[in-house]
Amino acid sequence: MTNLGIIGLKHYLCKVKTLGMNIDQEYIERENRYGAHNYHPLPVVLSRGEGVFVWDVNNKRYYDFLSAYSAVNQGHCNIKILDALNLQASKLTLTSRAFHNDVLGDYEEFITNLFGYDKILPMNTGVEGGETANKLARKWGYMKKGIKEDKARIIFAHGNFWGRTLAAISSSDDPLSYKGFGPYMPGYSLIPYNDLDALEHELKDPNVAAFMVEPIQGEAGVVVPDDGYLAGVRSLCTKYNVLYIADEVQTGIARTGKMLASDYEDARPDILILGKALSGGVLPISAVLADDEIMLCIQPGEHGSTFGGNPLACKVAKAALEVVIDEGLSDNAFVLGDLFRQELNDRLSSSKIVKLIRGKGLLNAIVINDTEDSSTAWDICLALRDNGLLAKPTHGNIIRFAPPLVITKEQLMDCIDIIVSTLTDFD
Repeated sequence: MTNLGIIGLKHYLCKVKTLGMNIDQEYIERENRYGAHNYHPLPVVLSRGEGVFVWDVNNKRYYDFLSAYSAVNQGHCNIKILDALNLQASKLTLTSRAFHNDVLGDYEEFITNLFGYDKILPMNTGVEGGETANKLARKWGYMKKGIKEDKARIIFAHGNFWGRTLAAISSSDDPLSYKGFGPYMPGYSLIPYNDLDALEHELKDPNVAAFMVEPIQGEAGVVVPDDGYLAGVRSLCTKYNVLYIADEVQTGIARTGKMLASDYEDARPDILILGKALSGGVLPISAVLADDEIMLCIQPGEHGSTFGGNPLACKVAKAALEVVIDEGLSDNAFVLGDLFRQELNDRLSSSKIVKLIRGKGLLNAIVINDTEDSSTAWDICLALRDNGLLAKPTHGNIIRFAPPLVITKEQLMDCIDIIVSTLTDFD
């Protein structure tokens, strides 16, 4: 999206046409003609996926190094997840929560036992999970902490991103997200990320109900906090009777080398938000987990979703989690993530355009030694695409690398060769 404002739609389409790419231009032009212009896709038209690979309409194969923003941790078209989807789809897909169904309770028991919480509130998208967590925190603040009506505050960190609803953009400091959409949600405040002193200053206000934070900031460019930050957040929230909400929509489900990024420290959240890979990349699924003292603050009629907790989603989510566990994807992400960063740091140590390589597990990024309004990172991603690897810039000069967690060491080394040779050409 950042580059869309820079390049402009007409220039973008002209660039697509003149690059001589082996894609079917008709697909792109049809999307542009009939679809809203709220995305700026890399010019490639995909038609098939399997494991770590995707193929375009001309049958060219690529390594997928975005994984649908970590929604496809289990790999494209994972057979166990598809089997669960197909079996349940032939029986019952949706009842709404007006009635009970024979799948929901089994899923609820499985996921709450897995993550160690009393209750789950199932939703669909990640941003719905964030909205749910915010409502829970406010209601808890009024019912349990004794905050006066309409005075509850929720604290967020600069650089946060949890979606584009009005509530989500009200907590954003990115003009691209919020500018032109006011008025904004009241009761939100921002502090610097990775700053425990700033957090403690805000938590002293008795009207603060919660602090919501990403353990690693994904959309901001894979910003990893200092060791001890999350444990410090946990400690301060306990000290001041404030809920710690962990937005693990992108970092959860093994992406960072642990089942949760919070697991790296003694930092159990009061409210945990999951999404993306909870679906195995099949359909929108999210979840909010909390213990009874928090979750039971919401009563019938106060929150809900027609599709949240539908039988199809429950079967898929359980299968998606089982794949992560059975195939050891957390361990694979941990080991191969270390290898990825070590190889790139060693082989790009003399690079003039790579400023920084950072990440945890298989959630990584390179920072290009350029300004945010430069097209360098975009041009690198075009070259990576030409060389058989798909990635996408964020904030203009940062490129995320997040392959499906089923990737093998041999495949990863092949991808490292592609990345290194492409960046060397730019140097």
